[in-house]
Amino acid sequence: MGQVKLTDTTYRDAHQSLMATRMPTDVMLPIAEKMDAAGYHSLEMWGGATFDSCLRYLNEDPWERLRIIRKAIKNTKLQMLLRGQNILGYKHYADDVVEEFVKRAIGNGIDIIRVFDALNDVRNLETAVKAINKEGGHAQCCISYTISPVHNTAYYLEQAKAMAQMGADSICIKDMSGILPPYVAYELVSALKKTVDLPIQVHTHDTCGLGSMTYIKAIEAGADIVDTAISPMALGTSQPAAEPLVAALQGTEYDTQMDLVHLDEIAQYFRPLREKYFNEGLIDLKVMSVDTRTLINQIPGGMLSNFISQLKEQKKMEKMDEVLAEVPRVREELGYPPLVTPTSQIVGTQALFNVLAGERYKMVPKEVKDYVKGLYGKPAKEIDTAMIQKIIGNDTVITHRPADDIPPQLTKIREEMKEYEEQPEDVLSYALFPQIAMNFFKDRWSKKYQIETTLYNEEEKTHPV
Repeated sequence: MGQVKLTDTTYRDAHQSLMATRMPTDVMLPIAEKMDAAGYHSLEMWGGATFDSCLRYLNEDPWERLRIIRKAIKNTKLQMLLRGQNILGYKHYADDVVEEFVKRAIGNGIDIIRVFDALNDVRNLETAVKAINKEGGHAQCCISYTISPVHNTAYYLEQAKAMAQMGADSICIKDMSGILPPYVAYELVSALKKTVDLPIQVHTHDTCGLGSMTYIKAIEAGADIVDTAISPMALGTSQPAAEPLVAALQGTEYDTQMDLVHLDEIAQYFRPLREKYFNEGLIDLKVMSVDTRTLINQIPGGMLSNFISQLKEQKKMEKMDEVLAEVPRVREELGYPPLVTPTSQIVGTQALFNVLAGERYKMVPKEVKDYVKGLYGKPAKEIDTAMIQKIIGNDTVITHRPADDIPPQLTKIREEMKEYEEQPEDVLSYALFPQIAMNFFKDRWSKKYQIETTLYNEEEKTHPV
C-alpha cells in the first residue's frame, strides 16, 4: 500500500462514453503539455473506438494522431485499449495482423497496451501479449468485469493466474458498465493482490453513481492505479472525476501527490468545450446523469450512447426503455457475455432488432450467428441447445481458439491496397476497416493531388517556360 497513481482517460474513454468519440486531435493538442506535467501515471489516448472514429467521422489518420500526441507528451506514458484478437475491429484477425499492429502501435509511441477479450477467453489474449512482450511494451491484461450466476471472485482469480503465466505486466479490473460495488471491489482487489504478484489497476464508469466509492474501497484493498477523467469530461457514463479523488486522498497514505490547482487549470480548458459539445448535441443529457438501471441491465456508457444515436435515427426514441429491458434477456440467452465491445454490439444489436421487429430473433445479424458458432471464443456459460438451434440451425460450433482457423492475412491485404499505401500503418487501417480506410485514402490522395497541382500552377506562373 502507498501512493496511488491515476490514469487519465479524457483523450479516449471519457469522450468515447460521453460523445461517441468525436473529439478531434486539434482540440487535444493545446492542453497536452499541461496534462503531461500533471503527474498522471499514464494518459489513455488511443485504441477503443478512437481509431474507427478518426477515419469514419473526423477524417483523421489515427496513426498521425498518435504521433502528434507522442511528440507533445514527452514525459507521461501513453496508453491504449486493444481488443485482443479483435485488435480495434469487431471480428477476429490473423495472428500476423495482431503482431504487426502491436509492433506499429509501440513503434509510434504507445507505452502501455491494455488488452482484453470480450468473453474473458484468455486464449484470445495470447498473441497480443506475446507481441507486446517482444516489442518491449507493457502488457496490461484485463478482467472484463460483469455480474452473472457464473461470474464470481474465484472465476476472476483463475483468469488473473492465467494472465500472469501468459506474460502480463499488470492486471486491470475493467468495469465497463460501472456496476462494481465498493465492497465487492475490496474483496476482488484483496484476493488479486494475494493471488498474483502484479500491479492492479481498476477502471470503472460513473454511470450508476458507484464510481468514487468503488475506487476508495479498491484503493484501501491495495489497488495501485485507478482511471479518472478531468471533471468537465467525467461522471455519468464517463469515469469518476480526478479532482475529488485527489482531494479525498490528500494527507493519507494513498496521497496521489497531484496538485489540485494544476488539475483545475486543465479543467478550465475543457469546461467551455463540454458546454460547446452539449449545445451541438454531441453530449446527451441522458449520459450525464446517474442511471441506476445500469445495475440491472449492465449497459456500458458507449453502448447507451449508441442506442440513443440509433433510435434517434430511426425516430424510435420511445422504444428506449423496451430496448434496455431486452438487453439482459438476450445476454442471458447468449451465455452471459460481458457487455464490452464487440459483445456489447452483438447483444445490443440483437436486442434492438428484437424490439424494432416486434418479434424476438425474427432477424439475426451475422455477428450474432458467428458468436453462437464460437467464432469470438467461449462464453462463461454454455448456450442452451435450443437457442443454438434457433439462431444457427445445425451449423457447427467450434471449441478451439477461433484465430487458429484464420490463415496469415497481411500479404494479401497489402496487395489489395498497395496503390494507396503511403506508410506501413495504412495496411493495418485497411485491414481493420477496409471500406472506411479506402475512402480516407482516396480523399487523402485527392487532397494531395490538388495541392501538388496548385503548387505546379503557381510555379508555372512565376517561372513560365
